[in-house]
Amino acid sequence: MELIPVKFKKIMQSKSYTCIILGAESKLFAIYTDPIVGRTLQINLMNEPHPRPYTHDLMNFIFEGLDVRVKQVVINDIEDTTYFSRIFLEQQIGERKRILEIDCRPSDSITLALNKNVPVYCTKEVLEKAVPVEE
Repeated sequence: MELIPVKFKKIMQSKSYTCIILGAESKLFAIYTDPIVGRTLQINLMNEPHPRPYTHDLMNFIFEGLDVRVKQVVINDIEDTTYFSRIFLEQQIGERKRILEIDCRPSDSITLALNKNVPVYCTKEVLEKAVPVEE
């Protein structure tokens, strides 16, 4: 499976949806999610304080407590307009290194990747199927 590096470009909010624009090679494509998830991503990107932990904060606290590192995110499938992703985690247990691969919504995995400054990839097949958007 060939992996293509993906860069976060921008986020656009409306009352009914959020559009996350990603770029891979010379193509831009959009992942749509609900406005609440989009607002959470915006807050994370702008480092805005929030009174209570969000889901990605909770996940980060759990990862830190278990000595787990987010290694990478892979957007690995697309069905119609729905994208799927996997998050790869690494845990060192004594001399053993354990790698976990977990199904995750792209909006959540992108939020975690941006928060932890880890790479995001998509498969070549996803990039070929993704509908291009204009910037």
